[in-house]
Amino acid sequence: MTKLKDVYPLYLNNEAVQPNKDLEVTDKYTNEVAFRTALATPDVIEEAIAGAVAATEPMAAMASYERQDVLQHCVDRFKERYDELAYALCVEAGKPIKDAEGEVGRLIDTFRIAAEEAVRNYGEVQPLDISARAKGYMGMWKRVPIGPCSFISPFNFPLNLAAHKVAPAIAVGCPFVMKPASKTPLGAIIMGEILAETDLPKGAFSILPASRDGADLFTVDERLKLLSFTGSPGVGWDLKAKAGKKPVILELGGNAAVVVDADADLDDALERIVFGAFYQSGQSCIGVQRIIIHESIYDRFKDMLVAKTRTLVAGDPKDRDTFIGPMISEGEASRLHDWIESAVAGGATLLCGGNRKGNMLEATLLENVDTNADAYREEAFGPLALLSKFSDFSAALNEVNDSKFGLQAGIFTRDIFKSLDAWDHLDVGGVVINDVPSYRVDNMPYGGVKDSGLGREGIRFAMEDMTEIRNLVIRRKPG
Repeated sequence: MTKLKDVYPLYLNNEAVQPNKDLEVTDKYTNEVAFRTALATPDVIEEAIAGAVAATEPMAAMASYERQDVLQHCVDRFKERYDELAYALCVEAGKPIKDAEGEVGRLIDTFRIAAEEAVRNYGEVQPLDISARAKGYMGMWKRVPIGPCSFISPFNFPLNLAAHKVAPAIAVGCPFVMKPASKTPLGAIIMGEILAETDLPKGAFSILPASRDGADLFTVDERLKLLSFTGSPGVGWDLKAKAGKKPVILELGGNAAVVVDADADLDDALERIVFGAFYQSGQSCIGVQRIIIHESIYDRFKDMLVAKTRTLVAGDPKDRDTFIGPMISEGEASRLHDWIESAVAGGATLLCGGNRKGNMLEATLLENVDTNADAYREEAFGPLALLSKFSDFSAALNEVNDSKFGLQAGIFTRDIFKSLDAWDHLDVGGVVINDVPSYRVDNMPYGGVKDSGLGREGIRFAMEDMTEIRNLVIRRKPG
């Protein structure tokens, strides 16, 4: 049986350091302390930033194949430690074991893609002789590492969302400091343990569990040339305001919608929508929160959704039959439970679920929710989905857009023209046809608009953000 250690270090300038045991991390199902980690002080964070600055030139000087070798080593070691990584996720995040195993698989994919892309950081030869004055001139440009990067990762995908920052940074040769979520630091710490086995230059990485106040130190320092943050919109936009001149990549929240048109395959849509709404207890920024159903199939599909949702097994995430595990904290479960009760008091109909015990909240479906309610306007980030009906497809698209968020949307239809209309008109970062907005492959451009963020992840796209274009102009001597 997989077991966790009692105490874990932080990683400072490539080395394990144990200055204290101050951060307690709980098993999210039992709420008992599962292990302790070191907590970075401001002095440690300063030392890490200085180390990253010192590593800037050595990292940039690494050959492409050397960076590829580091990433491939990580792929191999993640495979060897697959069960340990999945169990750690199950404990620290409360993620059902099947979902945890899926995330480890995506971690491996992400580093594998980065290993492939590490040798594809291309530039271009550009003709400059566009007029007589430029005759005899030619240009070339290449991408160079932007320099030391700062990463802040969230609790809900503590492995793969950290990987989407770490892997492209290594692929292009950027040193980095990372602050993992204090509720779920272990996945990043194990990543640091594996990176420490490689020949990366000293200072290439630091992985530093820290208090929320410590996030400012990862943000304001001008020696850090890029900030990439994944988390809540309020925190993300606040950090952007403090970041100064550096580029900021934000992957923030959402209240994603899915449209089910009259011609949809309802059995197929049912399986995908229930998964999209309730996998890992709904704690995904692209989880299905709004289900917009054509009026001709509304009653039938509503009954199907309610019946299927009631079959979901809730309980210990270590049990392989469990689909609904605990939310990250009792405070978060209580918040969402209050939203549900407020929506019902405002006229919504509770179709199923709605009960809470500690940080366990039942999978919940509501209909007729007031569009001004928190449950409709804000990000639920838990096991809640809202049903509504439409008669006109254009009106359904407008309903999807009726949100301050814009990450992804799903459309179930067999009509190619409606699919293209959705792609044209939806104000989101991605449109998924005949699947839920929760679908993501780790090499695709992923990100949102409006309050959902800035920039795109997906290895190649993150590598572009972590590099700058450096131009070269050559004048040939006339003659």
